[in-house]
Formats: sequence, structure tokens, C-alpha cells
Amino acid sequence: MPIPPPTGPLVTRGTVAAHLRELGVRDGEALLVHSSLKSLGWVCGGPVAVVQGLLDVLGPDGTLVVPTQTGDLSDPALWGNPPVPEEWWDTIRTSMPVYDPQVTPSRGVGVLPETVRTWPGALRSAHPQTSFAAIGRRARQITDGHATDCRLGEHSPLARLEDLDARVLLLGAGYDTCTSFHLAEYRIPSPLVKVGRPGPVGWETVTEVSITSDQFDELGHDFERDRPVVRGKVGAADARLFPVADAVSYAERWLTAHRPREEEILHPPV
Repeated sequence: MPIPPPTGPLVTRGTVAAHLRELGVRDGEALLVHSSLKSLGWVCGGPVAVVQGLLDVLGPDGTLVVPTQTGDLSDPALWGNPPVPEEWWDTIRTSMPVYDPQVTPSRGVGVLPETVRTWPGALRSAHPQTSFAAIGRRARQITDGHATDCRLGEHSPLARLEDLDARVLLLGAGYDTCTSFHLAEYRIPSPLVKVGRPGPVGWETVTEVSITSDQFDELGHDFERDRPVVRGKVGAADARLFPVADAVSYAERWLTAHRPREEEILHPPV
């Protein structure tokens, strides 16, 4: 049976750049992008063309930032998509490769972040589960100093982006992907959790703030209702543009009111 032709729209590097400029992305700014490549349409050149279009608009003084998370570097006892047999857990813990920012692929964040991660000159932060990669003038400033016991808090690239008046671009992605909301979780009473992962000298456990994207879609709906969010299209993708700082401050208030959480240390099953 013949494969049907693509339905489009046809999107090129130039299309991406033109639509981003119409949306209001500025030359020289720092931009945190959460993305879904397939939402754009049929992209000539795939993720490479999209990254090129983003860099064209940001210019030599701008900085492109993406999440390059590696949630699979975690305790297999907590895996659910898919789960693995309990008799495998100890072997997985002792055999799992240690995080290497140069080598470890991102997982679950889409093909665009992986393209940025491997881009010439890209830098990547140090957290073994919630790293970010960046290209551009402020890449080192944003990625340096990501504490290995601070996934998405004050010692993560999110706080640096906030300091730099960076903006978030949701490119065909929903508010459930908005990592800036997680920074708010570090600024309100939140439970702590023991997180297991491979470390340089074997399996290690660290105490982290418990983070969850539960209710982020609802939070995003209210944020967009109450705060100025620029909306438009890039190719066929719905796009939203807003400041990191605005998202964080709104989420602090919203989460405090809608998702109160007791402060306690949680011990996941091992």
C-alpha cells in the first residue's frame, strides 16, 4: 500500500524565522524553548532547520536554551513506562552508566533538544537528571553552576534565566512541559524526596525538593487568562511566548492556593 503524501504545511528554516519574528522573538534575547517538532507541519530539514531558524532570529548575541532531561537515570523501582521486573532492579542500579553531559542522550523531551545538545558549541548543565543545553553568548552563564542536588531550583539554569529576563517559547508544546513552573515549587513549602541515581562512585541517593507537573495545564490556563502571553503560529504549531519571571511569580501564588503540600521527607520504595 503506497504511503500517502504529507499534508503539510511545508515549513522551512525561513518559515520558522519569519513566524518567530512575527510572534515577537527578539534578536539578542535568551529563549527557553519547549517544543514538539511534529506539530509544526512538514519541516524541510527537520529539527536542524528549526534550530537554524531559531538561531537566525536570536542572532549572535542571543542564546537558545532547551531542557535535555534524562529521567531514565533514576531508580528502576519507580519506573512505570514501562516497569521492569523487581529482580532486575539491583543489576540496573549497579550497571547504569553515569551521566556524562557530552554523551548521555536526552529522553522524553523531543528531538529538538537532542539536536541542540549535539550542536557545535553547545554547553550542557551538570545535573544528571534535569540538565539544560544552551547555544549562544550567555550559554555558559546559564548552564554553569547547576548543582547536582537541585533539579530545577535556585541553583539551576532556570534561576539564571529568570535573572537574565529570559522568555519561554512553547512551540507546539503545552503548559505541562513548562519547567519554569517548577522553580516556583522551590519557593513555596514543598515536600522533600529521596532520589536514587547512578553516581561517580556507585549508586547514590540525594534529597531533593519533590516536583510534579500535576495541574500545570490548569495553572497554564489561568496564567494565560490573567497575564500577558503572546500567542501565534509557527508553521502549524500553536506558539506561546512569555517571560520566565512572570511564569514563576504567578506559579508561586497559584500553587500555594491550589496545591498545598506538606513539608516532609518522602521515601519512595526501593
